[in-house]
Amino acid sequence: MIRSLRFRITAWYVAFFSLLFVAFGIFLYGFLSHALLSRVDETLQSQARTAAAMFGDEMEEEQGDLFKAAQGVTINLKTENRIAILSGGQILSSTGPIYQRELDAIHARAAAPDGTVISLPELGKNGERAAALNTTARGHTVMVLAIANLDSVAASLSEIRGVLWIAMPLLLGLAALGGYLLASRGLAPVGWMAEQARQISGSSLHKRLEIGHATEEIEMLSASFNELLGRLDQSFESMRRFVADASHELRTPLAIIRGEAEVALSHDRSPAEYQASLAIVLDEARRLSRLVDDLLNLARADAGHVKLRIEEFYFNDLLAECCRSVQPLASARSIALECRAGEDVPFRGDHGLLRRLLVNLLDNAIRYTPQGGKVTASLDADGPQLRVAVSDTGYGIAPEAATHVFDRFYRADKGRSREDGGFGLGLAIVKWIAESHHGAVDLASEPGEGTTFTITLPR
Repeated sequence: MIRSLRFRITAWYVAFFSLLFVAFGIFLYGFLSHALLSRVDETLQSQARTAAAMFGDEMEEEQGDLFKAAQGVTINLKTENRIAILSGGQILSSTGPIYQRELDAIHARAAAPDGTVISLPELGKNGERAAALNTTARGHTVMVLAIANLDSVAASLSEIRGVLWIAMPLLLGLAALGGYLLASRGLAPVGWMAEQARQISGSSLHKRLEIGHATEEIEMLSASFNELLGRLDQSFESMRRFVADASHELRTPLAIIRGEAEVALSHDRSPAEYQASLAIVLDEARRLSRLVDDLLNLARADAGHVKLRIEEFYFNDLLAECCRSVQPLASARSIALECRAGEDVPFRGDHGLLRRLLVNLLDNAIRYTPQGGKVTASLDADGPQLRVAVSDTGYGIAPEAATHVFDRFYRADKGRSREDGGFGLGLAIVKWIAESHHGAVDLASEPGEGTTFTITLPR
């Protein structure tokens, strides 16, 4: 099977023009054939009428003598066609031989000739045409015949066929050449695009295809490919940044664990010193475990392998439970925690993931609120959607950072992140859980005045 698009376009082009040329040739041949026969018919009718008029004049001159009148007509009428005058089936006079089979064919096709043309395809080499006309003069009725063979018409049509047989292959050859050149020219930008695409690698995704002034379809293809390159560039950049940030987050606790182990093993220590080192190692191991769990969950979410465990529960009870779980952290920081759960709000969703969403938001609000501040969690279930708002009176988020807070490993306050135990993955997980429940998360913040995260979920 031929896979060349250029060849296929050329083949379709030639096939189309072949049909067009054949149809045109048939139409032209039929039109010329009809025109030539029509001209013969008009000539025969005109000659038959002329002979009839002359017969009337000759009858007056010859005092009603049929034979002399008929001879006068055939002698004076000059024509390449045969003219005959008959009376009672007898030929009175003719300009050429008239055969009985012609008379029989004429009488068989026109019992009462009236001047119309009669086709006689079985007579002569290429057939004949005849016009018969009855006329009356001095009380005598005669039939005037004008007969023409179609040899000249056949010769003309033969020449036309010869021209068509020669012209059509030439035209089809020119059509094939033109189709190939047009296909090559039209597909040239595709070749340029392919050559440029081969030069683009993972380290040069910032490059874009340039095709100059091309057709609208090629420009659309190029624009779509450039958009794809842009998305790939963003994905690769996010992946590189993700790997770098993850490596950085893993390196710090691993370095601490290794350092504590080396110090503990450097010389004999008391049990209390060993316990202190193991406590540090355990704390860092827990941090590593949380980080690996978060990374694994996000990786599964990106791959679409996380299936929600849908169950029925009361969302107000879930919010109250999450507030109770973070209350010790708020109390330790002297932060007032207010929970406005309201009345029973039945909901269907993944209880475990939604609990993690709320805990992440509350934990994030508490950690970024100074002592003496306040964190408020409220539930609004009016209408077809429910909204959970977690607001604080903390440091707020700068406008330039607000668009990045849901990015993985992003921290608006990098100086406080490690002492607060954060990895920069909490809000990314919040966004993923909300979107997996066909919801959304919105951020409203003023630097120095506080921040409000609002989760909207369909009921």
